[in-house]
Amino acid sequence: MTIDDLDSRLILELRREPRLGMMELARRLGVARGTATARLDKLRASGVITGFGPDLGLAALGYPVTAFTTLEVTQGRTEGLLAHLSAIAEVLEVHSIAGQGDLMIRVVARSNEHLFDVLARVLAGPEIGRTSTAIALAEHIPFRTDPLVAGIAAQRLPRSS
Repeated sequence: MTIDDLDSRLILELRREPRLGMMELARRLGVARGTATARLDKLRASGVITGFGPDLGLAALGYPVTAFTTLEVTQGRTEGLLAHLSAIAEVLEVHSIAGQGDLMIRVVARSNEHLFDVLARVLAGPEIGRTSTAIALAEHIPFRTDPLVAGIAAQRLPRSS
């Protein structure tokens, strides 16, 4: 799926203001409402847009501690472990990785003591051979996609001579 300048501007407008109505979105983009609707539908159907928020402040929800844990998994046992990890609410993400370890997980907790309990639940999975955990001290750049979207559209613009 390639996106053009209009797609990019549509995505960025919705990232800035997810509750924006279709009429106002079309007005800001300078296109007909049907065009904006068709573009949004195309972006959703292709999997470029996967949801409409809301984005959550985890610290404000009572989970100020974030940690990243690398798990080494017994060969061929990942599927059972994924079911185990999915049952732990504080496990936010799980990624297969190359390099040290097999899975990288992001977890949150209410305190360091709670993190200890969360990690104990994670480690209860019998498929885990070894782990390594790093606690995030500060978030300097939050998860973001806007620079990617803007960059993709900029690459597609015609160059002036």
